[in-house]
Formats: sequence, C-alpha cells, structure tokens
Amino acid sequence: MNDGETYASGDVARGLGGLYKPFSSPYLNYDPVYMPQSQPEYIFLDGNSKQRGRFELAFGQIGASCMIGAGIGGAMGLYNGLRATTLEGQTGKLRRTQLLNHIMKKGSATANTLGSVAVIYSAFGVILSWARGADDDLNTIVAATATGFLYKSTGGIRKCGLGGAVGFGISALYALWNSREKLAELRQFNPA
Repeated sequence: MNDGETYASGDVARGLGGLYKPFSSPYLNYDPVYMPQSQPEYIFLDGNSKQRGRFELAFGQIGASCMIGAGIGGAMGLYNGLRATTLEGQTGKLRRTQLLNHIMKKGSATANTLGSVAVIYSAFGVILSWARGADDDLNTIVAATATGFLYKSTGGIRKCGLGGAVGFGISALYALWNSREKLAELRQFNPA
C-alpha cells in the first residue's frame, strides 16, 4: 500500500495517518458553459402536452393499487391470524408460521383484486380517452361504472348492478372532489 491510495477493493491505505485520496475523473471535469443548450432537458409527452395522459398514469395507478391492496390485505391477515392463533392456543414457531401464512395469503389476494380492478379501470379509461378525444370527468365516471359492471359480471345481474353502482358512486365522489374549484367559481357567479 502506498501513501493514501485507494484500491479497487475499497481498502484505504493507512499510511500518512489514514488520509483518503478521493478519485476524480478528468472526463467528468468539464465546464457546462462549453456545451451549448440545443434542446430542452425534459421530454414532452405525445402532442407536446405537459401533463401525463391516461395511458401514462395507468401504470402508476396499477402499481399503487397492488401495493395498497397488499398493505390492507396484510393488515387484515395479521388481525385474522392473531385472532385465529389465539383461539387455537398456538405459541412459538407454529404461531409465527401461521401468522405469516395469514398475512401473505390475505395480502396477495387483496393485492390481486385491487390490481385487477385497476387494470380494468385503466383499460376502459384509455379506450374512452382515445375514442372521445378528451380526458375529463365523464371518462372517469363511465370507466369506473363499466369496471364495476365487468368485475362483478360473473356474479349475476344483481351483483353486476351493485358493482356498477359502487363504481359510479366512488367515481362521482372523486369527480366532485376533483372539480371543487369549478363549483366554488360557479357559486361566486350566482350569489343567492
């Protein structure tokens, strides 16, 4: 080992009181003034829109739905597992294994459910957005209602209608929340 040299293994020489000589590359030492800015440093989406469309948002929504489902399902599995193992009087390794089984089984089932709903909703939303050429609250409400209908379609007409009603209700509340500023402006125009 030489005076203060750093080696590939990460060992620092202890000579000269353990001084560390940082690595600097001559290729990364440049002044950005010499490189003219010819293009913007960001990439616009299709149509030069500065806002992400439904298709770009779909992947984040699906992933977030899966993670939220896993968290909620894991918490429900933990609760059910604690209750079940306490009633059976299990202790030690057996209880720990049963708790993990409950958490993983319920977490994965809920994650798959919410992920499937998010995929269906995103597909309807993208199709409606492309078909109508607009991305507004009407697309959100129609996509959520159709998602509820389709997701519960195997359970019969009653469950299918209930699923559509739940989708419509949740999306209508979201649309109202999303357009609360527009509603406030309408109230200011019409003082009663």
